[in-house]
Amino acid sequence: MSESPAPAPRPLDFSALRRHPDVEGDNLHAVDATDRLILDEAASTLDALSGEHVVVIGDHYGALTLGAIAAHNLTGVRVFQDSLIGERALIENAERTGHADAFTSLPLGAELLAGAKLVLVQLPRQIAALDEISRLIAIHADPEVLVVSGGRIKHLSPAMNTVLGESFTEVRASLARQKSRLLIASGPRAVEARVPARAEIPELELTVCSGSQTFAGASLDIGTRELLKFLPKYARWAKVAVDLGSGTGIVASAVAKARPDIQVIATDISADAVAASRATAEANGVADRVEARRDIGLSQQPDASVDLVLLNPPFHTGATVHAGLAEALFREAARVLRPGGELWTVYNTHLGYRGALGRIVGPTNQRLRTTKFTVTLSVKAEAPAS
Repeated sequence: MSESPAPAPRPLDFSALRRHPDVEGDNLHAVDATDRLILDEAASTLDALSGEHVVVIGDHYGALTLGAIAAHNLTGVRVFQDSLIGERALIENAERTGHADAFTSLPLGAELLAGAKLVLVQLPRQIAALDEISRLIAIHADPEVLVVSGGRIKHLSPAMNTVLGESFTEVRASLARQKSRLLIASGPRAVEARVPARAEIPELELTVCSGSQTFAGASLDIGTRELLKFLPKYARWAKVAVDLGSGTGIVASAVAKARPDIQVIATDISADAVAASRATAEANGVADRVEARRDIGLSQQPDASVDLVLLNPPFHTGATVHAGLAEALFREAARVLRPGGELWTVYNTHLGYRGALGRIVGPTNQRLRTTKFTVTLSVKAEAPAS
């Protein structure tokens, strides 16, 4: 009996894609002009390749991966997304569009990139992240690899061309379209992998380790500095604490080092941040009491199971300011805190989160306010927030 012919490729219905589990709204979309520009530029190359030779890096919600799969009838595509939100969105959108078995999610490294002939990249904001990605492609991909990377023009910089040029012999920019532009690279150079950053923070007597995509890198950002001024005041009776959105894990390790009787959970959506939090804990001798988790909020943590939550919430989703991001984290903190537990939050003063904290978590007092930052203490109400 002859095999059934493969289904004919057909373009993806991008309107079927959602951002969930990320914040959703009328002005927030699961596909952007950069996704479409990358797919158009790579179309002829995709036609000539099997999916096993195609790698996607940094896909926001699945539009890039699923767009390539659907239009070119690919299977075996390899994907890396630093954000767990992006990874989950891709899975959900793949199930929704019937492409759940056409790709594999892998960590950034040799298994992802070995033998790749085409790599599609949504450009990261951080130059260090692009440097790491470029070097790994040059080291592990096929010598004839073509890299088609793109981003919104307002987020591109000449430094990106320079970084790509350090790993590839040819780099060219495309014409702009709908405020997006491509950087196309080929000809891998002989380069070495990027070494993770590491620095001493004398004022905290801590060592901080950082990957390429972690906020603030191997340094102490000013918001975290303000939050840690209150370290001696954090719930003295606490046995279980959470560094929510841990980044490099400075807060988690500072708390664990200062409080030998406490267990700390360092959680972040970023694979790079979780690795950095784990490395920072190891560098400071507290890895036995700091558990680094990749999670969306605190989905793995039971209700009413922790005594202390520390939070420096993000307020951007992509390029859009959206209060829903912080409020979702406030709700997670309220859910996992035991009655009487403490949430310490630092945020940009102009965002005015104090009312939301009081409504969602419980009584909230301002402990510091400058023109730049506010630090608040919220105590979990005995009754659940409405």
